[in-house]
Amino acid sequence: MRVFQVTVPVYGGRKVPQSQLPKFAMPIFNQSIRRKIVGIALGLIVLMVITSILSMVMSSRVGHLLDELTNRYIPAYGDLARANVRSLERALAMRRMVIAKTQTPPDEEGYASRLREYRESDALIVKEAEGARKLINAIIEDESTPSDNAALGRIDARIESALSELRRELTEADAKLLRQLEAKDFAATRDTMVHVDALRDLFTQRVDAIRSDMLAQVFASTAQVIRHQRQAIVISGVVTALAAIVGLAFAILVSSGITRPVRLLLAGTREVEAGHFDHTISVSTKDEIGELAAAFNRMIEQLRRNERIRETFGRYIDPKVVQGLIDRPEVAVDGQRRVMTIMFCDMSGFTSMSEGMTPRGLVKVMNHYFTVMSEPIRANRGVIDKYIGDAIMSYWGPPFIEEAEQAQLACHAALDMADQVPALQKQLPDLLGIRAMPAPCDLRIGIATGEVLTGSIGSELMMSFTVMGDAVNLASRLEAANKFYGTRILISQATAAALGASLELREIDRLAVAGQSLPQPVFEVMGKAGALPQEQVSLRARYAEGLAAYRAGRWDEARNAFNAALERVPGDGPSRTLLTRLEQLQANPPAADWDGAWRMEHK
Repeated sequence: MRVFQVTVPVYGGRKVPQSQLPKFAMPIFNQSIRRKIVGIALGLIVLMVITSILSMVMSSRVGHLLDELTNRYIPAYGDLARANVRSLERALAMRRMVIAKTQTPPDEEGYASRLREYRESDALIVKEAEGARKLINAIIEDESTPSDNAALGRIDARIESALSELRRELTEADAKLLRQLEAKDFAATRDTMVHVDALRDLFTQRVDAIRSDMLAQVFASTAQVIRHQRQAIVISGVVTALAAIVGLAFAILVSSGITRPVRLLLAGTREVEAGHFDHTISVSTKDEIGELAAAFNRMIEQLRRNERIRETFGRYIDPKVVQGLIDRPEVAVDGQRRVMTIMFCDMSGFTSMSEGMTPRGLVKVMNHYFTVMSEPIRANRGVIDKYIGDAIMSYWGPPFIEEAEQAQLACHAALDMADQVPALQKQLPDLLGIRAMPAPCDLRIGIATGEVLTGSIGSELMMSFTVMGDAVNLASRLEAANKFYGTRILISQATAAALGASLELREIDRLAVAGQSLPQPVFEVMGKAGALPQEQVSLRARYAEGLAAYRAGRWDEARNAFNAALERVPGDGPSRTLLTRLEQLQANPPAADWDGAWRMEHK
């Protein structure tokens, strides 16, 4: 037996010499795996906090610059622009005043209105200019942000000069113009207007120059914000990369102390993977590695046990049977009585179809048929018991599924199998390389629910976990009864009772199959609940009326009802069967104590 060892510095109260220690048993790695992982996490958290703090500081700096740009630079430029607009509005109001006075007769009311606009514009010019100066001075006084204070100071001085000098001259000229208008000295007014226009153009030029310089300062501040933002991104990226590198290096250093002993476990795992279950790992540590080694040894023991069980039960067909018997091996030996649902499925026309095929073609068809029909059974959690010629026997029930859902799953599987028939009929000629099948193929399915015996039957060389009982016999007989009634899926009364209203059913007859003396109702599965076409619903109603009249001996009434059913669905097998039977009963009336049941004497 190969042994893999994992050791620690102290074992059994005795110190192990340093030369005999594995390389991974260094003091830095003697802590538990939990502490190592927590240490890595704490280190990464510290690095993350440092990175976040730096990012916050840089973002705060950029935010402060954006705040200054938004709340000071841009509003100051806006105030200057509005001061220029007010100056133009003032000049326009002056010209309208001149026009109002020079009209014949003079528009005194218009003149007074324009005079008010003129004076209001004058006050607004001062207000806007002072607002710009106040914001510029606020920028200069704020030492927390870098700015070209010298250029801003020059702009402030130029605004003050424009307001104090040029505007004073312009105001004096405007006052002179107003006196001339009042005196109606229009010749002098024209000369004064030329002088006023020259002063106003000079004022506008200076304001435009100031605005241009202020706009340059706005652009400079914007460039500064962008530069700081890029700088913050670069610094954050560098710090994040450094944190990642340091954290990765630390994680590699610590994790290497974990991975080295784990490699011993990996070597043992590879032995198990190769199918060698005789190798165990010597447990000589008390940390998580030691616990893992102990669990590994327990796993190997369980694998040995499962391997023996699989060798015992590996001859069963369905994987769920093998797994179920592994989980509960006592079932295979003792056997149990359980309520289960049994299904028999047969291919109709198999005998005539097989006569015209070569053995190779027949095997190919049957393999494909079994593959297609087995899938719905497996998909609905059924267990395939065996293949008998062209028939499939399967069952549902404990311990593989709950008893309450077995009937519904079995019938859903039957419907899914029936849905595969059209595709199967198209596929079979292609498989054989012929134009058409020599005989049509279809399904006959019988389902019964009842108490059966489950257990292992067979010899020492070959065993089968199967089910036996009256329910098995009844399901087989119901499958054969489909041929007699022209139906596809027939179920027993117990199965129908377990279904409730989950599927659409039609009572076909009270039938005593071969091997049973007591008759019972049998039902046809027509489809899923709520999915029946209207003609099928009408067919079921007419058939039920005919069946009731038939059991009461009202032959004419029964014949009319069955004929009405055939009008709804021509070719309905049960209706045709009961009509044929009516002819026989009318020719040979039953006994007085007839119970309305039909007894099948043959399989």
